[in-house]
Order: sequence, then structure tokens, then C-alpha cells
Amino acid sequence: MTESRFDEVVHAPNRLKICAFLDATTSAEFSAVRDMLGAADSVVSKHVKVLQDAGYVKVSKPTGKGRVRTWLSLTPAGREAYRGHVAALRELVGDPGAAPAD
Repeated sequence: MTESRFDEVVHAPNRLKICAFLDATTSAEFSAVRDMLGAADSVVSKHVKVLQDAGYVKVSKPTGKGRVRTWLSLTPAGREAYRGHVAALRELVGDPGAAPAD
């Protein structure tokens, strides 16, 4: 089970969305992440750099025919940090559909 803990790196809205997107897949092309966020390349790059510096995201640029594409994936540490952050948020919110306690 994932340890519940807030993570300041993951917490920023765009970084949280990036982690959620990458948690659902093994890797994603930079342009898919950019399109999902609806943000400029520079904005996405800055958030990816913060996640990369924390060791949460791996950036790869495989070479081959045609243009070089940038691929992003969560590292095991990134997946653990993201899931721990989500668990902490769930604890904080509780069951939002439950009736308030008197």
C-alpha cells in the first residue's frame, strides 16, 4: 500500500495533471502531454524539468528516422510520490458524497 504524504513537487496543478496522465500509461509523447494541459511548450517544459530534477519523470529522445520526439514517463519514485500525494488528498477530503457530521 502507498504511504499517504503530500509532495510539494507534485502538488502544483499542472504537475499533478502531468503525473496523473503519465500514471495511466508507460510513456507519452511530449506533444500529447502539452495538448492534454492546453499549455505552451515552454510552460510544459518548465513543469517537466521540475519533475525531472526531482527524479519523478524520465525524459527520453530516441533517435531514428525523421524528427526526434520527446517521450516522458514516470519513474518508480515519481509513481510512488504521485500515488502518495493522491492518497493524502483523499484522506483530507474524505468521502465528498457523505453527509456532513453533526
